[in-house]
Amino acid sequence: MDEVQRVPEVLMIVHALIESDRRRFILTGSSARKLRRAGEDLLAGRAVLRTLHPFTAVELGDRFDLDRALRHGTIPLIWSASDPDDVLRSYSALYVREEVQQEGLVRNVGSFSRFLEAVSFSHGTVLNVSAESRDCAVERKTVAAYIEILYDLLLAFSLRVFTKRARRALVGHPKFYLVDPGVFRSLRPSGPLDRPEEIEGAAFEGLVISMLRSDIAYRSADEELSYWRTRSGVEVDCVAYGPGRFEAIEVKNSNRVRPEDERGLRAFLSDYPEARATVVYRGERPLERSGIRWVPVDTFLRSLGP
Repeated sequence: MDEVQRVPEVLMIVHALIESDRRRFILTGSSARKLRRAGEDLLAGRAVLRTLHPFTAVELGDRFDLDRALRHGTIPLIWSASDPDDVLRSYSALYVREEVQQEGLVRNVGSFSRFLEAVSFSHGTVLNVSAESRDCAVERKTVAAYIEILYDLLLAFSLRVFTKRARRALVGHPKFYLVDPGVFRSLRPSGPLDRPEEIEGAAFEGLVISMLRSDIAYRSADEELSYWRTRSGVEVDCVAYGPGRFEAIEVKNSNRVRPEDERGLRAFLSDYPEARATVVYRGERPLERSGIRWVPVDTFLRSLGP
């Protein structure tokens, strides 16, 4: 049964059929927000929650193309479109109309549209709600509610700061990502004053982090993704932490091996020498430098997934 959030009352019937006839159901939907708001039976203890992500490199196999993924993303609707650029141009407008306006999630669709454009500049950066509020001329509490809507609609996610056994002063705000490079590009305006490498770098980092997140979800691994950033600005893009994994990952949109790109990882290793350190980059050769692996992005992405 698809789009169950549109008729939340159906969950009561599903619950009854599970209890009386031991029927099995697959229920899908693009948002749990309306279900929670309606206070309907969420089948606690009787349902397993799974999240479907954009296509991964493993799922696409030989069809996976890094440049195409960075340009259009890997959301099935867009990946399979005959004209993905055309679909991307209308994606955010369609989503606002169909998922936000029809569901009555916001009162002012215009202000939400301005917010979507403003928040696209925060993709891959530490999220500052007050700054977002100023940029789109909307109250801070409204922006905070808008961000929660993006999370509920599976359009965005965030990474918390890795603070276990912290030895340094760390920042406290989460790092924000739109769910897919194509979504990011559909929302992010560009013009003569924008540097293409800045947009490309954000899309590249977002793709790697998104596929790492998919990998953990599909393996049902007891792992958490976070990031590490000191108050002085030393940062590691991603930390994967769990019972069988402790890996710090830096994502570099470059085909060159530069010592300065290892600065954050070396600082992290000085605090956590037991961690594994990896740089994912655009080069073609895997190598290791004093305990830090450099892995070509295509190799890395194709290693993710069950």
